[in-house]
Order: sequence, then structure tokens, then C-alpha cells
Amino acid sequence: MVAVTDQNAAHTDNRADLLPKSWDPKEHEAELYQRWQDRGYFHADPASDKPAFSIVLPPPNVTGQLHMGHALDHTLMDGLARRKRMQGFEVLWLPGMDHAGIATQSKVEGMLAETEGKTRHDYTREEFVEKVWEWKEQYGGRILEQMRAIGDSVDWERERFTLDDGLSRAVQTIFKELYDRGMIYRANRLVNWSPELRTAVSDIEVTYKDVEGELVSFRYGSLNDDEPHIIVATTRIETMLGDVAVAVHPDDERYTDMVGQTFPHPFRDDLTLTVIADDYVDPEFGTGAVKITPAHDPNDYAMGLRHDLPMPQVIDEDGKINGTGTRFDGLTREEAREAIREALREQGRIVKEVRPYVHSVGHSERSGEPIEPRLSLQWFVKVDELAKMAGDAVRSGDTTIHPKNLEPRYFDWVDDMHDWTISRQLWWGHRIPIWYGPADAEGNREMVCCGPDDTPPEGWEQDPDVLDTWFSSALWPFSTMGWPDSTPELAKFYPTSVLVTAYDILFFWVARMMMFGTFAAKITPEILGEGAESRPQIPFTDLFLHGLVRDEKGRKMSKSLGNGIDPMDWVERYGADALRFTLARGANPGVDLPVGEDHAQSSRNFATKLFNAARFALMNGAHVDLLPDRDVLTDADRWILDRLEEVRGRVDAYFDDYQFAKANEELYHFAWDEFCDWYLEIAKTQIPRDGANVVGENTKIVLGRVLDVLLRLLHPAMPFVTEVLWTALTGEESLMTASWPGVADTNGGATTDEVAARRIADAQTLITEIRRFRSDQGVKPSQKVPARLDFAAADLADQEDLIRSLARVEAPGEDFDASASVEVRLNQATVEVALDTSGTVDKAAERKRLEKELAKAEKELETTGKKLDNPNFVDKAPEKVVNGIRERRVIAEEEVARIRQRLEAMN
Repeated sequence: MVAVTDQNAAHTDNRADLLPKSWDPKEHEAELYQRWQDRGYFHADPASDKPAFSIVLPPPNVTGQLHMGHALDHTLMDGLARRKRMQGFEVLWLPGMDHAGIATQSKVEGMLAETEGKTRHDYTREEFVEKVWEWKEQYGGRILEQMRAIGDSVDWERERFTLDDGLSRAVQTIFKELYDRGMIYRANRLVNWSPELRTAVSDIEVTYKDVEGELVSFRYGSLNDDEPHIIVATTRIETMLGDVAVAVHPDDERYTDMVGQTFPHPFRDDLTLTVIADDYVDPEFGTGAVKITPAHDPNDYAMGLRHDLPMPQVIDEDGKINGTGTRFDGLTREEAREAIREALREQGRIVKEVRPYVHSVGHSERSGEPIEPRLSLQWFVKVDELAKMAGDAVRSGDTTIHPKNLEPRYFDWVDDMHDWTISRQLWWGHRIPIWYGPADAEGNREMVCCGPDDTPPEGWEQDPDVLDTWFSSALWPFSTMGWPDSTPELAKFYPTSVLVTAYDILFFWVARMMMFGTFAAKITPEILGEGAESRPQIPFTDLFLHGLVRDEKGRKMSKSLGNGIDPMDWVERYGADALRFTLARGANPGVDLPVGEDHAQSSRNFATKLFNAARFALMNGAHVDLLPDRDVLTDADRWILDRLEEVRGRVDAYFDDYQFAKANEELYHFAWDEFCDWYLEIAKTQIPRDGANVVGENTKIVLGRVLDVLLRLLHPAMPFVTEVLWTALTGEESLMTASWPGVADTNGGATTDEVAARRIADAQTLITEIRRFRSDQGVKPSQKVPARLDFAAADLADQEDLIRSLARVEAPGEDFDASASVEVRLNQATVEVALDTSGTVDKAAERKRLEKELAKAEKELETTGKKLDNPNFVDKAPEKVVNGIRERRVIAEEEVARIRQRLEAMN
């Protein structure tokens, strides 16, 4: 609680002057953010004796800009950081960027092609890398400025980059540790190859698209049906140049006698095809026979290993046919596909063609062309031991996954992980720290791995490849804090408290951080500070996985659909608070979040509602002071304080469980439905317009206290508007230095006053029903109507003033004529309300209005009735549609009955 002096309290009626007349985010957000940063609110002190809380920002690509996924990520992390600061933690939220090897190199290569008409090969490697650094300094990091715009309270003094000196040292250290233990090796394996980029790419950089291709069936062996032959089908007929076998199922009786037979290759004298039996083959699919090209298909590659088949490569680094000794050498994949099909047709081998044939094809996410599975000499990490440690860390409870139902997906991945391809044929990135000596007479070269403190042998050549970007980012939680050196940051803030990211990156980044984090802690426990040996050997204790942001129809946002939303557009139009609250209010663990323009407008309206409510409260003298004793408070005061405590308790529990959506939904409805729509209106009846009394002064304190706690609870999601309102209310320096609300700030831990809660609930019901009845009678909202309230059976005598004020009904006079009445059922009784509406309603105009409404309702009843009486519609339309029509008919029937009753009452 923030207390103010009596002198300050005496001037609370002037606090509204501290606020602008209306809330325009663009006028305040940038200035507020700069003030927070200048005052050092974001900076973490590892020497602090406060308990530690730490988050590392998932490093965005240096080429990137803020998209809705980033905005959701950052909103949730910032909300956690702000709340923990208010709870008394020393908070480190560490920012930085990823060098994004492929993306950045592609960007710079494109720029050089456009501006200079050159490729990277027109420069030396060192010259090209210097060009990339120049581009990074000039154009990189736009997303960091956007982070400021949405209010990220990161410790900018600790910003890191995956290619800075410290992180490069960490990369070299862990590479050597793994290499020396035999956990990094070099081998010729099948990888995802991008012909456009001329490099291997990771699984996460491959997107699958349905494309229209062709399915061609052709025959190996004799062209005579009575002589040995076998028919296969393929969507990539160009790969038949590398076919070495045809596989059938061992139990397929059609081919039992053929297993072991060989067939000549139609175009290559140096290849023969052997019929093999393998359980992988589905005998029910197609002809039950599958062509095997081990060097250009992952399933064929696995079969080739099982059967020790030759693996000739027929497609080179540029995606062209090469090394076959046929007339097809030099053709692109697309050209060869057509040429080989026609050549097979000329030989009479084509059996059937299906065009178009839609099938899923992997494409390079960066360059867009179809990925080529290709045998390539690459560096790999042996992952069995690392993956086991990563799995054990979750199974033992050292790291907890939220939501728990995503654990099986994590275990499916780490328990069946394949060795990881870590080399990339690029120039931008962490160059592999392997050096090769001079070749001997047989062409062999000695290798040596050098750590950051080693000097390579003179005259030896370094491996030209760089490491997969995911390798360095897998070290991010501890490398950013100084590992492998012992630092105060590692001692204070590691392991980090929580990682916040989308579930779709669980396999590609999260699992790798878990592998390297457990490995690093295992090999260097001494550098993690005092007591490190007793701490879990993990990079983070909690892992929160949120869903993906989709459009309002639940579709993935994409350029092709044109449904992408630029979060900065929302910041410009609605403010950062509106963007953040929209995302936080929809962030259920592990569940996708659909958002649209209406959501942003609703959040903007909520910020405006909150601002106007606070301004009204300040204008009416609301201030923060010690709460009066409960026995001198009104029922409404006790009710709102009790409700505030219930909401505070639930919000705390939701935040602790990473239930952001539920926490913010709770706050939204309390703020709008209870505080603004009810308590503020009740407060008007309790605060006298002139002079002062005990009830009014107490109400001002309660009003200020509720607003104070509400703003603190909303601060994690809406930092800007809450900062302006709270500082105006309290006169304090900043909401960022305020404490997180506890029970002492609400109702002091008192038992909920059930009697007050019932009375206010009954008063709300009665007021609502009177308002509805007035509306049905055609009484204008602003017009007061004489009414007699019978409270004989209800405990509402003390609420009569607020009921009459909010329902706009005045006490009856001597000429009272009960021309209308309504019975309202409350919790424990029924209250009868008689109203004198004579002289308040233009009966002719009201009858005309009602007749128009009746015609509309009868038309709706007729329309829905015809549809439901039509058997074809009921039987064929979706059940959801039919049920919707039924609901419309019920509503129409009720409307017709209601309006007819009103018209009859007017006679």
C-alpha cells in the first residue's frame, strides 16, 4: 500500500489536473519508456540481496522485424519481468540478437547483386564478411527499436549478439569439449540441401507445400509382359538416374520369386538394380514396388544403409544432373524431369502418367526453391547422451513444462533424436574451429580442433564451413551471462527462471538449449558460483509454451493469404497497451491465439475506459490512504473491497501458473463490469456534491484504494496507461517501483461479507430489471419516473438511495398513479416495483415504434420457421447452422410475445 499524508489527501481533488483531458498513447508512450530507461529501472544488479528472477530473450534475427509472434512473446516476458520486480525480485531480462547465418548472408548477397552486380565470390571471404558487418551496423537490429515501442523492460546494458567476442568464445569452448569427447564428428550423410543457397539447411528451415506435379509409372526390366519386369511409380523421375534397387515387402507373394534378381539401368551401363525385400514397403500402395535412390531420398537412404546399397549422387550442389555419364548431365532438375520422361517413353517404358498430381514438397524457407535431399560431407553432433540428459531434466522435475500436456511432444523428440547436422556452407557465422594440415601422399590430412585459447598450427587451413545458427543460440541462456568464465551474472541469475516461446520451436531450439545447458553445467560446475553443484544442471527451471498467433478466422498468417498483421501498425493506431492487452488476454498455454482488428479496438476502448474512470475518480477526490475500519463502511464499499481481494487472489494464482489469458480476462471484467459500471456509479451516490460527510470521505479512500490495486495488477499487461494514472493518483515516482498488491492492500484478509455481497447483488438485479422495464415502457433513459418500491420482504432498505439514483426512479408524490408494475425475483425475496409512467410516454409514437419492431420480429419468425419446416435444409445443413436457426426462432417467438403484450397494455 502507498500511503499519502493528510496534507496530500486534502489536495486530491486537484490530482485530475495531472492527467491529460483524454488518453492518446502516441503522446506519452515513447516519453514514458525513455524515462524508465534513464532512471535505470530495467537494469539488474547481480550484487543485490534480493531473490533472483531471470529471463533471456529468445534472440530475434538481426534481419528481422517485429511480427505478431514476437509481440506475443515479448508481451508475456515483459509482464513476468514487471510483476517480479514489483514482488521484490532482482530481475534480469537479457536482450540480444541472433546473427541469422542464412538470412543475413542472403540479404547481403541480394544487396550486392542489386547495387554492384556482384556475388560474394567476387570478394575474398574476409572482404565479404566485412560487408555483412557493415550491413548489420547500418540496417540490422530494427526489431530492437520496435521492442522499445511496445515497452520491453529489458536490461539494455547487457545486450548481446551471437557473434560478439564473448559468445564466440563460448561457441569455441563447447565445440572443443564435444569434439574431444567424440561427440562431434564428420561424415557423409543425407541432408536437406538448398541448391539456391548451396548449403545444408536445418529441418526448421524447410517448409512443406502442396504442389501440383506428376506421378509417372514406368517399368524396369523387359518390355514384354511375359518376361521379368517390375513397375514403379515416382513424382521425381529425374532421380531414377541414381536408382540402385527396387524394394518390395517380404510377404508380397507377387514378387517372392523376383527378390534377388537384377535389372539393367535404362540409361547407365555402370548401374544395375537389385530387387530387395524390406518391411518398410507398403504392399497395398501402388504396385507394391518402390524405386530406391539412396543418395536423394531420406527413406531410401535409410534402406540403403540397411541393405548396404551403393549411393551414387546424380544431383550436384547447384541442383543439376551431374556425374551420370548420360546426355542428361547439366540439366536442371526440372529440365531433366521432362527429358527423362520422354526418353523413357521412347523406350516404351512409361506405363501411366497422372497429371496434375498434388503432393507435399519441402521448400527452402529462405530461398523458396524445392529442397534436395543430398549426400554431403558435413559435421554432426552425436546427440544420444545429450538428448538423454535433456529428457531426464524434465522427467526429474528440474525443468517444468507448461502446459504439462506438451510434455509427450518433448519426450517424443528427445527420446528419438537423430544426430544433428551443424555445418553450413556459408561465410557468415561461427567458423568451425577445425584446422587441416598438409595432405600426405594419399591425400589424407591431419585434423586438429582448437579452443578459444589455442593457437592453430602454422600453415594449417581452417575448415571453410560455419556452424548452424542453432548451435550458438543453443548456448544463449548461459553464454550471454559470460560462460565459460565465472561471472557474477552466472552466480546470481543462472539457471534462468523461465523460457517463454511458442510450442512450434520446442524441438529445434528448446531441446537443443536443454542438451547444451545440461552438458555445460556438467563439465564446468565450478564457474556457476557458490552452491552451483546443488543447483539443477539446466538452462531454465520453467518452460512456458504459448500458441501461435493466427488471424480472426484461425488461419495461419501469411503473405499469400494477405492476412498478416503488423503489430507496429496497431501500436501506431491503438497504442502499445492495446496491442499487449489483446495478446495477453488471449494467451492460453499451448493454444493458438486468433486476433483481429476488433480485438485491438476492444483493448483500446478498455484503456480509454480505464483512463476515464480514473479521471472521474480523481475529480471526485479519490486518494490512497489507510482504509477505514470495515464497520464504518457501506455495504457497497465492503463488497468492492471483498471482490478486489477475490480478483487479486485469482490473478496471482493464474500468473503463477502462466495462465495469462485467465488473469487478464479476470481483470478486464472486474475493471469494466464491476468497478466502472457499478462501483463508480454507486460512489456518485455516496460522495456528496457539496460539503463532506463520513460516508463520502470513506468512499473516496475506498475508490482510491481499488483504483490503486487495479492499476498495479494491470501494469504487467498495460504498463503505459497504468503508469500515468497511478502516478497521478499516488503522487509517487513510478509504478515500476511500486509493490505488487497483497491481501493487506485489499480487504486486509477479512472474511468476505456475505450479507453485503447479497445486498449489492440484489440491488444490481433490481436496478437492471427496472432499467429494462423502463426501456420496454418507452421511457427515456434520462427521464426520472415516480416509483413505489416495496422492500417489505427484502433486506434493501439501506440501498434505497442508490437504487433510486441508478434506476432513475424518484419517490412517489401525492398524485402517484401506478400505471405500470413489475415483480423482480431476488436472492431471498420478490420485490414489487410500481411506476407512474403517465405523461412520460408519447403513446402514439411508442405504438408506432412497437408495431415496427413487431413486424420485424414476425418476419424473422416466418423466415426461420420456413427453414426449419424444410426437411431438405434440416437434413443437409450442418448441425451448427441448424441449431443457430433454432435459436433465432426461439428469440423471435419471445420478441413477438413481448411486443404484443406491450401493445395490449397500451390499449
